Amino acid sequence: MVSYRFQDLKQTIPIGKIICLARTYKEHAREMNAVVTEDPLLFLKPSTSIIYNHGTIIIPRRSQCLHHEVEMGVILGKKGKNIREENAMDHVLGYLVALDITARDIQSAAKKNGWPWAIAKGFDTFAPISDAVGKTKVPYPLNLDLSLTINGVVKQHANTNEMIYSLERIISFISEVMTLEKGDLILTGTPEGVGEIQEGDVLEAHLGSLCSLTVDVKRE
Repeated sequence: MVSYRFQDLKQTIPIGKIICLARTYKEHAREMNAVVTEDPLLFLKPSTSIIYNHGTIIIPRRSQCLHHEVEMGVILGKKGKNIREENAMDHVLGYLVALDITARDIQSAAKKNGWPWAIAKGFDTFAPISDAVGKTKVPYPLNLDLSLTINGVVKQHANTNEMIYSLERIISFISEVMTLEKGDLILTGTPEGVGEIQEGDVLEAHLGSLCSLTVDVKRE
């Protein structure tokens, strides 16, 4: 069982569902030649894809092209179904910075054939996460710088205020589809600048001054 590592909480909280959003930043949708939808687009990653700070992303034999996607993660602190937007933030426990690693060649083939994305998103090590911070230290989660550097070069940089959907809208919408439970993790989507990672790369992700994550890349 994998659990969150909180900076400011000693309790152990298991990681539940990893619910990911696509196309939540307009510029990223544009660079992927994709349209922005009225409702958030969702997919899932398994908890077995989690690795922690100073872990290693493994390039699987099945893929020849992995892409980085830096994202803000929202940790749920209590169970909820059909959550009203005005109550949504009551369900938040904390935040972290994460990487949604994608086998882009596998995903491209899946899109072309109308197949699901589970393989492209679900390999072991494809969800690196930082230590988490409690929500009391984050008064304005939609005004945080989100950045990723590779080998010291900035590849992605944006502010969470550029997201198309509010956190209240995201949490409420997801809870209409599936019951949210304590320990579930919502990855809120990536800004523009996604690109390929290679063996030997060192990735550093930051969510403002709150959370940081460093991982390297090796081939299987």
